[in-house]
Amino acid sequence: MKSSPSIHWFRQDLRLSDNPAFSAACDAGVVLPVYILDDDNAGPDRMGSASRWWLHQSLCALNADLGGKLRVFRGDPLEIIPTLIKASGADLVCWNRCYEPWRIARDTALKAGLEESGIAVQSCNGSLLWEPWDIKKGDGTPYKVFTPYFRRGCLSAPSPRIPLPAPGRFEAWSGSDHLGDVNVDDLGLMPAEDWHQQIARHWTPGEVGAAKRLDYFINRGLAGYKEGRNFPAQPHTSRLSAHLHWGEISPNQAWYAVCDIMDSGGLEVDADNFLSELGWREFSYSLLFHCPDLPRQNLQPKFDHFPWEQNVDHLSRWQNGQTGYPIVDAAMRELRQTGYMHNRLRMVVGSFLVKNLRLHWHQGEAWFWDCLVDADLASNSASWQWIAGCGADAAPYFRVFNPVTQGQKFDGDGSFTRHFLPELSELPAKYLFNPWEAPPEILAAAGVELGVTYPRPIVDVKLSREAALAAFASLRQAS
Repeated sequence: MKSSPSIHWFRQDLRLSDNPAFSAACDAGVVLPVYILDDDNAGPDRMGSASRWWLHQSLCALNADLGGKLRVFRGDPLEIIPTLIKASGADLVCWNRCYEPWRIARDTALKAGLEESGIAVQSCNGSLLWEPWDIKKGDGTPYKVFTPYFRRGCLSAPSPRIPLPAPGRFEAWSGSDHLGDVNVDDLGLMPAEDWHQQIARHWTPGEVGAAKRLDYFINRGLAGYKEGRNFPAQPHTSRLSAHLHWGEISPNQAWYAVCDIMDSGGLEVDADNFLSELGWREFSYSLLFHCPDLPRQNLQPKFDHFPWEQNVDHLSRWQNGQTGYPIVDAAMRELRQTGYMHNRLRMVVGSFLVKNLRLHWHQGEAWFWDCLVDADLASNSASWQWIAGCGADAAPYFRVFNPVTQGQKFDGDGSFTRHFLPELSELPAKYLFNPWEAPPEILAAAGVELGVTYPRPIVDVKLSREAALAAFASLRQAS
């Protein structure tokens, strides 16, 4: 075993088990484990507020798992990593690959510079089931439609890597205490306002919390997943997305835990549906890798000329859950209070923003980026392009989710909506999703005064849908 240390650079792999790069560093000998907050290279993709809150908690958990040996830095890795090599005498740097365009550019430059200096670099896949460049069509081009991507491409490719155990031995480098590192608190990740205290009640960031969340889902949420995942009041969503984004659990661990259920002869349909959701995550990363402008540019160029509206009041009302459409408002308040939104409702509120309000999907993507604990550049961009109709394998623009019928169908008893809209909690289910149609005596008995205790609708669903379709028709004619 060599005497010089190896640097393991934690990024979006904040765990010890099934961490290929961390295992490689441990196998090589003494390890200098580091995390670098890099706002310098991130540019417009700098983390939002909810993400920064989660990262703070996750780094604290990781540091505890490492026995307090994590060294934390803030700045440009292109400068910090070479400085650490010089100070420690490290001759190997290990990391797990990231796939955001800005990270690829940074990592490529860093790797080239280190290897030119005689420093070995080992990069691994610790975040995806399949590398984006490995899943292609027969003609060598990337897939742009999800179902063939997953069913034909992924499922016919070699199976995902079997998860690794945590290293049996970890010895932290015990050299200089003067490396320029800081405490996690010094990174300034915690929000200045106290809204995050509500979020904190709903999550346990860190590897232990991720493992418990997966176990809970398998035992209490997987049965009935195929249908139940559409109902926001039911426990049939995994809520693993933030843990997966931060790498507190690997997709391989989730994949094989569910495959074990299938192999035992149970829940085949539900398990297959969950695996396809992991596949959608992979598809999003494939799109981002092959279309690095995904967060900024419409994948369908004709939408570059779409007549989007500019309405600051409508955007603010949407952001704050004050649109007058209860299922939309309940979902937006769930987002603000928990840092999360149920997937079905993400589609409903997204459709309402880009079609009923005709506001640019960039505005929705930016709000989600700041408010979601699972904000992920690939998934966020691909999903907003999907709902806006301008992405790969997108929902047709003329598919407009009706917020009244969506509420009635997927929150029939109103338990989700009543929880996040207590001002409507006494309304009978018949009028919960369309309170403007309730007779005055029903509203009065429920303590609801439209325009005072709860807003009137900011747009008419039918008329705004017709306007959106007319705008789309003019776009097609121009094309």
